[in-house]
Formats: sequence, C-alpha cells, structure tokens
Amino acid sequence: MSNEEIAHDFSNIIKVYKDGRVERLLGTSTVPPSTHPENGVQSKDVVISQEPAISARLYIPKPAATSSPQTKLPLLVYFHGGGFCIESSSAPTYHNYLNTLVSEANVVAVSVDYRLAPENPIPAAYDDSWAALKWVASHFDGNGSEDWLNRFADLRGVFFGGDSAGANIAHNMALKLGCEGLVGVKLIGIVLIHPYFWGTEPVGEELTTPAAKREYIAALWRFTCPLSIGSDDPLFNPGKDPKLGELGCEKVLVCVAEKDGLKDRGWHYSEVLKKSGWKGVVEVIEAKGEGHVFHLFNPTCENAVAMKKKIASFLN
Repeated sequence: MSNEEIAHDFSNIIKVYKDGRVERLLGTSTVPPSTHPENGVQSKDVVISQEPAISARLYIPKPAATSSPQTKLPLLVYFHGGGFCIESSSAPTYHNYLNTLVSEANVVAVSVDYRLAPENPIPAAYDDSWAALKWVASHFDGNGSEDWLNRFADLRGVFFGGDSAGANIAHNMALKLGCEGLVGVKLIGIVLIHPYFWGTEPVGEELTTPAAKREYIAALWRFTCPLSIGSDDPLFNPGKDPKLGELGCEKVLVCVAEKDGLKDRGWHYSEVLKKSGWKGVVEVIEAKGEGHVFHLFNPTCENAVAMKKKIASFLN
C-alpha cells in the first residue's frame, strides 16, 4: 500500500490516508493570547480538562482589564467552526474576531477548544463543549478556579455563539441546557452564524444545489460522526428533533449569507423553531452578496461590520 493512498478526501479541508495519517489543509495556524494593541482586549488560555484535553481562550474588554467594573458583564461562550475537523480557539481568524467582538459588545468571552474529528469523532465535540459549560457554571458563586470569570462574568447573563459547526454546537448545547438544566447559568440567547445544519429533504433553494455538493455536505457529516443515522440526525437536522421546543434560551439570532450553500438551513431553522412550541423570539439577518463565514476572512467589509454591530446589540 502506498503512503499516498487516500481513504477520505475533503479537498480544501482535510485528507485522511489509508495508513491513518491525517492532513489538515486549513485551520492549523495559531496565535498566542495577547493584549490587543488597538482596543485593549486581553486574552489568556486556560486548561479546563487534562483528560480529555479541553481548553479555552478567555477574553475581557479593556474597561474590565483596566478598572474593576461596578457591574459584571454578559458572558459569551463561543464555539469555533471548521466542520468539526479543523480550526481551533487559537486560530488567527477566531482570535481576531473575538478581540473585535468583545470590544464592540463589552462582554467577557470563553472560546472553547474542543477535540476534533476524525481522531476524536462526534460526540467528542459536544461532550467537550458541555464539559466546558459545566466548568463555566462552576464560577456561579464567584469561587471558581478562574479569576476573570469570578470577577467579571455575569452567569445570569450568558450567551452561546458560534459559526458553521460551532453554531451547530451552540444550538445543541442550548437544547441540552433546556432539557437538563445547568445550575448557576441563565442562558439568555444564542447567536448562530451560518449554522451547519442539513437534511435529506432539500429546503428553499437547495432544490437547485448540485447533487455533488449536497453529497459533500452529507459525507462530511458522516466522516465526523460515523455512528450517526445520517443527515436527518437531530444533531444535524434540528427540525427532526422532537425536543426542539425545549431550547433553553429566550432569544435566538441567526445570521445567514446570500451566497452560502447553508443559507436556507438557517431560514428553515427559524421556521421549525417557531412551530416547535418554543416560547422565545427568533430573528434572521441575511448578508447580501456574501459567502460562508465571510466575516472571518473579510472582517472590515461593510457587511461584516454591520453583522458584528447587530450581534453586539443582541448580547446587551
């Protein structure tokens, strides 16, 4: 067997060779935590669990870093995207994005670094994310292990957010919280940016999506979650989840992009959520002329700035 024989090929994202080697084609760059030279946001990395290996990057805005605020700040728990198989909380794109969002919104943020597939297939990402949330919750009385959360974060004003696969995680964590509870945490809302949802039945303009592209999305899910029933797994298709109405927050903001192949899933999510018996308010905003996670790669464009302002408003 040649060392170059490929078992799984998701071009532009990840390749797995038959000898077991994993080659990530994107999302391997990292940057250290820092104090942002322009907006003064401070960040640091913390270990949540040694085994399994779960960590997070924490952010506090300049007002909190330079003077003790009279009132604690909203807390955003953020889950990065990358199809469950690439990227990290220390990737330059996510570090830059959270620096600017934390400054704009004046919130504390915890950016979770969960284990990736295929080495750690789903449900590892969900398990790690829930473990991170339980770690956050341990600070509810001001006596947790992390000083920044004890001093600055209001655990009665918590938000979950994420993009793409991270938006999928944010939804599923909010649903788990709604079903099981999380002592010490009051979840106000979730922000789902270009959420990575799918289904066997096309919705909206997916009827015109080329079959190869639909199969790529479905195959990537099976690759990262080999024990899944497929594209109608409730983890991947929330409309198939009988517990959807138990979503554990009072408001949801869904951000979609006009040229994103997942756009109609975001709109569909809002529709099925409204019909589920959930009592909250859901809003969808669409960025015209933009593609998937455009805001990470072109953060200063007009649509990215507008979306960031909208999210910042939602978090306050």
